[in-house]
Amino acid sequence: MKRALLATAVTLSLLSGCASVPMASPETTANMVDFKKPTEGFSGVYIFRKNSLAGAGLKKDIWIDKECIGESAKGVFFYKEVEGDMKHTISTESEFSPNDLTINTKAGNLYFVKQYIKLGVFVGGAGLEQYNFADGKKEVSKLKMAKLGHCSSTR
Repeated sequence: MKRALLATAVTLSLLSGCASVPMASPETTANMVDFKKPTEGFSGVYIFRKNSLAGAGLKKDIWIDKECIGESAKGVFFYKEVEGDMKHTISTESEFSPNDLTINTKAGNLYFVKQYIKLGVFVGGAGLEQYNFADGKKEVSKLKMAKLGHCSSTR
């Protein structure tokens, strides 16, 4: 019984530590939470991870159409413009293989995707969920922007 409690405590402490990633400037973050229309012919994609205790110590890679967006941590978001009027695949690193979410974009629109951490066998995995505009905007407004372009693995 004591071993099980000790193992649970160690696992929880590993999953709830804080991970850090390279961050954008406060000015860049403030500019991106104005939620301006994307460049003509493009769609804007916000990918965010809430300030949750579950998996706080984990960093998970995110890609759009096999291009590295960055490593996520709790309380951060990324913004990337993609070609509008197309399907785009957003992927996140998970325990055994990437998890994918396909979104159909319309030029001029903004899209919001939440990355969440879920329990795994050996380490926490990650999943993706699309949010509507109002809820996505509300969530992203509470977060800070991470810098694009650093992933720990390749696709």
